[in-house]
Amino acid sequence: MLAPPPGSSIVAVLGPTNTGKTHRALERMLEHESGMIGLPLRLLAREVYDKLTTRAGESQVALVTGEEKRIPRRPRYWVCTVEAMPLVDRPGGDARPDVDFLAVDEIQLASHTERGHVFTERLLHARGRLETWFLGADTMRGAFETLVPTARITSSPRLSRLSAAGASPLGQLKKRSAIVAFSIQRVYELAERVRARRGGAAIVLGALSPRARNAQVALYQSGEVDYMVATDAIGMGLNLDIDHVAFADLRKFDGREARDLDPAEMGQIAGRAGRHTRDGTFGTLAPLGALSDRLSRDLEDHRFSRVRGLVWRNHDLDYASLDALVSSLEASPPHRMLRRVDRAEDHAALSALRTDPDVARRVRGEESVGLAWDVCRIPDYRQILFEDHLQTLKAVLEQLLSPRGRVDHDFLHTKLEDLAKPMPDLEGLMGQIASIRTWNYVANQAGWVDDAAAFQGRANEIENRLGDALHEALVARFVDRSRAARTSSPGVARKSSPGDRNIPQSPFAVLAKLTVPDSQRSIERPLVEELVASAHEEIALEPSGVIRFGGEAVAKLTPGRDVLTPEVVVTADMSPSDRMRAHRRLVAFSRDVVANLFSELGEISTALSPMGRGLVYLLKQRLGTVLARDAKGELAALTETDRQALEKAGVVLGSWVVYVPRLLKQPAQSDRIALVTALVGPQQRARFPDGSPVSVAPDVRVDRALYAAVGYPAVGPRAVRADVLERVAGRIAAVADEEERAKLPIAGWLGCKAVEVDSVLRAARGD
Repeated sequence: MLAPPPGSSIVAVLGPTNTGKTHRALERMLEHESGMIGLPLRLLAREVYDKLTTRAGESQVALVTGEEKRIPRRPRYWVCTVEAMPLVDRPGGDARPDVDFLAVDEIQLASHTERGHVFTERLLHARGRLETWFLGADTMRGAFETLVPTARITSSPRLSRLSAAGASPLGQLKKRSAIVAFSIQRVYELAERVRARRGGAAIVLGALSPRARNAQVALYQSGEVDYMVATDAIGMGLNLDIDHVAFADLRKFDGREARDLDPAEMGQIAGRAGRHTRDGTFGTLAPLGALSDRLSRDLEDHRFSRVRGLVWRNHDLDYASLDALVSSLEASPPHRMLRRVDRAEDHAALSALRTDPDVARRVRGEESVGLAWDVCRIPDYRQILFEDHLQTLKAVLEQLLSPRGRVDHDFLHTKLEDLAKPMPDLEGLMGQIASIRTWNYVANQAGWVDDAAAFQGRANEIENRLGDALHEALVARFVDRSRAARTSSPGVARKSSPGDRNIPQSPFAVLAKLTVPDSQRSIERPLVEELVASAHEEIALEPSGVIRFGGEAVAKLTPGRDVLTPEVVVTADMSPSDRMRAHRRLVAFSRDVVANLFSELGEISTALSPMGRGLVYLLKQRLGTVLARDAKGELAALTETDRQALEKAGVVLGSWVVYVPRLLKQPAQSDRIALVTALVGPQQRARFPDGSPVSVAPDVRVDRALYAAVGYPAVGPRAVRADVLERVAGRIAAVADEEERAKLPIAGWLGCKAVEVDSVLRAARGD
């Protein structure tokens, strides 16, 4: 239905859970200069954001959801909820963001009764400049063949086996199990039973704030508890270390009626058991009876009916009047496989508000109609009474239609501060978090609020406080610390099996290998939360590789894959779950350290020729300094455009040395030393020059190439600072007469002995 742009491709990656679809998409996105991925849940978006930032750093990755926007100055990659993807409509009806790669996860949600129309719109209209991927269940194969015939459909088998295990009583449920129910009260009831019988459980609900959800997941992943009780929120791609999924219920209330679970829904949830090549099982929780043999086989074999129709809503809307807008929303779909959405919260809100005499009188003309529609799209996070939600929408709309055209400062301030003090009970805290999400959404809409950044910061601060209180309340109610400590798995519960060897590990799995010295000073949990949420500038890296936060030594860099990707070991004493979250933040910090060194080079890469990009690659691998003799081919092939771009980015293309002068100054020089020191490891006890001396004698215990990585390329018996070496090259070249050259004070310039000069010069020239 929509032809791809010239040079682009559309790929549908379809298959069951645990086929590595999302992982493959993220790896593919990182191969591009820019990309965007849309995910079905705010919690999943945050998980993917956490993963990407440990690869690229927080300075390279933006997070955009309805209530949260973390957008660095020049992000290369965007992680969004599907509804919040910042797409720009273009002529012809498509929406192509300014990114090379675009992906949408869980695309089978295009058949969802309420949200499906958003996924269908992305399927039909969202495209990356060069490549677009849609990830989802194989049930979507027919939809792609019919609606997006240009898509290349790929599939891959599940990495592990999924087997039915019948019904299990709670007392016999094996460790690393997730119990799934479909209401908050039911989750609480089951979690209390797990606490009484097995010591405790973590809780995962879609309504949790990211802070509370991350803390609960870390509680489980770290092995502090061995059981999880969750809603079907875990079915949407959350990567958890689960061996067994137990259905406590087989019916759910979907907002309109109580109904039996669809087999495909069950498959999505059951498929969370088993990770990578480790097998998983599923079953029911007694006294619920075992699943039928036929259903069990279908779940084991991932055999489900194909999606027959997608939910659709017209996106070419008419803003001439409220009536025209409603009429355009109710337009008939253009294809027999599409069915018009019959239940959308925003549409219902618009239909109700247009019958209000005050709203009908004031909303006239395209601008105000468009504004009314934007207000109606504020989600009803509380899901209590639709009439209460309408009153909130009307109050916001009235203020936006006022002469000031903004939500009143005092109004919003009062709404936020009324939620600032955490309530003592779980239900109250959940209600507060739902309410703060509403006002956070309002504060994040462009042009709605004066001093929006301050309100967003305050809303996030309150939500974090509520999230911390909720996590503590959940732990207090559902975890018996003393009993859980005796019965839970030590450390991170799961070690990789030999078959996992070639599978990229999650941050949780990497953390499993880290040990914590007994002599560490304990870090209080509030400081941990501040660390997790901190800005890059609030964390300090010392040349020794020690990482400090709030004056405390919290971690250190250790050898990684190469100098650009050090590992991080958390050295502060904290709980396993807190250490897990701190580790993620500090790995992202270390990636930002590297990204900041090469910020200008990253901005020009797309404008360079292949040889120009090759030279940039060499500069990055050697932390900004390359002897010209080691880059002869790249330098000889540079175009004039390459040279101009590189020089504008601060690269000196010298006759002896190619280097970036900015990296010889602090704090960049200190960061380079920390990265090289981490690679060498503590056993070498090497000391690298801080930028002050002109030259040093290389330590014979250290690879000479590493001196270039701190701006002191090793030439003969000395390691000479790059700018000094190039300056000497220029002074020598300026004197044509051999006798005059012999009189030059080269030894003084190089900071070496006279007998060393010839060796240094020959090595620098590559003779």
